[in-house]
Amino acid sequence: MNVVVCVKQIPDPAVPGELNSDHTLKREGKLILDESDSYGVEMALQLVDKAGGGEVTLISMAPNGEVSGLRTALAMGAAKAILVSDDALAGADSLTTAKVLAKCVERAEGTDLVLTATESTDGYTGTIPAQMAELLGWPSLTFAKEVHLEGGTAKIQRQTEAGYDVVEASLPAVVSVTAGVVEPRYPSFKGIMAAKSKPVDQVTTADLGLSAEAIAPNQTIVNVAAAPPREAGEKIEDDGTAFEKVVEFLDGLKVI
Repeated sequence: MNVVVCVKQIPDPAVPGELNSDHTLKREGKLILDESDSYGVEMALQLVDKAGGGEVTLISMAPNGEVSGLRTALAMGAAKAILVSDDALAGADSLTTAKVLAKCVERAEGTDLVLTATESTDGYTGTIPAQMAELLGWPSLTFAKEVHLEGGTAKIQRQTEAGYDVVEASLPAVVSVTAGVVEPRYPSFKGIMAAKSKPVDQVTTADLGLSAEAIAPNQTIVNVAAAPPREAGEKIEDDGTAFEKVVEFLDGLKVI
């Protein structure tokens, strides 16, 4: 069982973010593993262990050859990584990112399953897993709160507002997992030391066979503004008919 996990390396969320002149997020210096991706890494390690063989490969995009976040995931137990670091990808949108990651999956070869988070904590588009699946021509299973592999089939519990749906598809497939699907392990000292020597295949878009036209930006951020301050809520003095005003308010929100 060979599993590829998409991991994003992001600026430390504990540090206030800064924007470039084109309104994109600055990604200079050390980057860390997006916490939401640690669940996919852990799930992949458990699935490979349960299958009795195989390996976990990480794929990521990051500027300046940054590998700090990748080393964290490698220390958890992943075998190797593919890093795409190319100045041409500065400010890449979700579709461009999906194109690059899909090519990385093809480069990994022999992949049975791709795991991703539902969305990154610094982008929140939530579209890349489905875009990758479409580009690869594979089934897409999303919002998985449980993942089971049976023979050549992936079966998941897909989280919904009402509970969950049981969905299955043939492998290979792309599965996005929710936070809490498993409890990510902490890298051990031995794992951290071993991660330093694990292979990271650093490539460019040209190495992946992507032309300049294929990765040309197709969106521009024209403006960024601070969110408006939250307005004070409406106070209702209960004179015996307050419930009617509450019902009217909820009806206006189409809640009832």
